[in-house]
Amino acid sequence: MNSASFLYFAYGSNMSSRRLRAADRAPSAVFIETARLAGHRLVFDKIGMDGSAKADCEPSADPGDQVHGALFRIEARDRAALDRAEGLGKGYDAFEVDVASASGVATRALTYLATLKNPALLPFDWYVRHVLLGARECGLPASYVAVIEKVPCMVDADDERRSRERARHPTSA
Repeated sequence: MNSASFLYFAYGSNMSSRRLRAADRAPSAVFIETARLAGHRLVFDKIGMDGSAKADCEPSADPGDQVHGALFRIEARDRAALDRAEGLGKGYDAFEVDVASASGVATRALTYLATLKNPALLPFDWYVRHVLLGARECGLPASYVAVIEKVPCMVDADDERRSRERARHPTSA
């Protein structure tokens, strides 16, 4: 990896290229391939700035647990915006993790792990939709996508925000 770019492991809403490539995140992001992080599980308990739950890649004692996601290459110039969008220091911290790529190569990549958690929170429906559409877009295993489809969620009472977020995927269900 050269210093002008970095590898990023997305496992939540940033798997959606429309969300990740937004002008206020990482417009230079290029999908490389799917990857997985062993010894972790996908949960929705990170306290979001909007008061709802967001995705977290939580360490697990079960060695069979793994979080599937997408590996992106991002230009270094986008790192500060991605850190802001992810709430670095305000609920997520950045970590270097070793993921196994779909091609079988162990790769070190940046990801964000939750530091402020509340398992009683639910994610908004539009947020789970970003995660689900991103998982499908990246070609994650059907059994894993099926688990995301069953994540309990709530309708966002902020109609403007809900409409804005749903508009990122205008032709998707």
